Amino acid sequence: MIETRLLRQFIAVAEELHFNRAALRLHMAQPPLSQAIRRLEAEVGFNLFERTNRRVALTPAGASFLQTAREILLSLDNGLARTRRVAKGVDGHITMTFINIAPYSSLLRALRTFRGAHPTVEFTMREAPTHEQVKALESGVADIGILRSPGTTTPELCYETIFFEPFVAALPAGHRLQSHDSIPLNALSSESFVASSRALGQGFHDQIISLCQAAGFSPRITQEARRLPTLIALVASGFGVALVPSSLASNARGDVVFRPISVDAPDNIRHLKLLMAWNRGQGSAVRDRLIDEIRGSMGPDASNKT
Repeated sequence: MIETRLLRQFIAVAEELHFNRAALRLHMAQPPLSQAIRRLEAEVGFNLFERTNRRVALTPAGASFLQTAREILLSLDNGLARTRRVAKGVDGHITMTFINIAPYSSLLRALRTFRGAHPTVEFTMREAPTHEQVKALESGVADIGILRSPGTTTPELCYETIFFEPFVAALPAGHRLQSHDSIPLNALSSESFVASSRALGQGFHDQIISLCQAAGFSPRITQEARRLPTLIALVASGFGVALVPSSLASNARGDVVFRPISVDAPDNIRHLKLLMAWNRGQGSAVRDRLIDEIRGSMGPDASNKT
């Protein structure tokens, strides 16, 4: 293993082609410099310089090695500079997993602001259901997750609510209740329901069941979907009704009607949380900067922001 100090000493001699001038440039005596070059030549196994009483010149091998030495030191310097930026949280790589985040403009704004302030940070973005995100966060594959309540306890993960919104009913256009400004949830007790699979998001699924049970019935789920946009498409196609986050109602479409629901149930059942999650045992300065950016963009009243 050749020391970087020897490479820098070699480059100085190669550029000056004079041992005394190179020694002055390196702030060292000439004899130790000559010894260092001889040691380097012994390590590489060939002469780097032709030496006479009148001149010092690079050998062809020395000229080739000069290019190599410069590339090595440049790569090292660049690597050290990037390491310092990573340590300061202004460079690095973030893997983020997320459910459908299109309706949450505050979150999108936070990501845009962060990317503008940290253009050298690389992102891997992957849409995934909640249970897959939990596994990715636990294993360290993902740095930050945007998800629903997983419905299970995961000690190594931290969760923070970044949005709090009510459920609304999604009805196919022409539904018998679409003229109502608000729908008593028990009025849907005889309907077929479209819902996401419990295997994809236990907390979200169980909250819908609890909400319907608070209204006095258990929903008859006849179709399941992996993603909310697909669920809405199934509602539009007449496969049933659905209970969905109110943020989805911002994407108006002619074939689905969204209506508020009324039900005598606690706030934590009538409303749905959007969570930011991360692994407390793993992380980086740049990840923590992004967490702070998202947290700051939502503010103290995240439930009132979209």
